Amino acid sequence: MDAISLLKQDHKTVRAMLAELAETTTRATKTRTELLQKIRTELEAHTTIEEEIFYPAFKAAGEKADDNKMFFEAMEEHRAAGDLVLPDLLKTDVSSDQFSGRAKVLKELVEHHADEEEKEMFPRAKALMDKAQLLELGERMAARKAELT
Repeated sequence: MDAISLLKQDHKTVRAMLAELAETTTRATKTRTELLQKIRTELEAHTTIEEEIFYPAFKAAGEKADDNKMFFEAMEEHRAAGDLVLPDLLKTDVSSDQFSGRAKVLKELVEHHADEEEKEMFPRAKALMDKAQLLELGERMAARKAELT
């Protein structure tokens, strides 16, 4: 599977889990706890393969200042979600309204980030890299993701 297909599949998986989490109520503590752990695992694996493999390849292939800006913006969005919002959510009582609010913020952050990648970064990556490069990146990313999950 090529790199972009793998990342889009990850986006679809995480979006579905975040949507399910957002629909839970404060009484669904078991469901919230289980979903949150799955989301954490998926997000951590996804951001790791992007940061270790895909983003450096994108940055190296980049030709314009806009490519560099896209790279750094994507890294900052990972930092916001992975270092700030997700850790706060993990420390929040799953039966609280505060959890609901933080889960919604994480969902919105992830959706915004995935949308930007799919509409801007991925088409640009297809223009910068050939099919063989994207396949090779996809294989490396799949192998690394298997190690992480």
